[in-house]
Amino acid sequence: MELNKPKHNLFRNGKYALEGFVDIVKHETSFKWQLLMLFSMGIIAWVLPIDFTYSAILFISLFIPVASEVANSAIERVVDLVTLDYHIMAKKAKDVGATLVLLSLIVTGMIWIFVLLIAFKMV
Repeated sequence: MELNKPKHNLFRNGKYALEGFVDIVKHETSFKWQLLMLFSMGIIAWVLPIDFTYSAILFISLFIPVASEVANSAIERVVDLVTLDYHIMAKKAKDVGATLVLLSLIVTGMIWIFVLLIAFKMV
């Protein structure tokens, strides 16, 4: 058996995922902001006077930046595991993770714009 690779177990894997979620909530301010956006914009998505399908699309799209922030945090942690010293490649890896989050926010914003334009028959 490989190190850091326990046998597959659905319950154990779920526990690891929950531990990761708790840890990222405790230690990542950006993730907390993403959760705040998810909850606040999620409420807006459901109270808008639009069809259920449009609300569902808007709501589901809010998970894109949350997932991107999780990936970005994982990248940052792996880089910090390798070195806490400044290194240009460490900076580039972290910058790419930040780019992932930025692109996810842009895509989510575009989804909201297009869905709302269609929902309110503005196109």
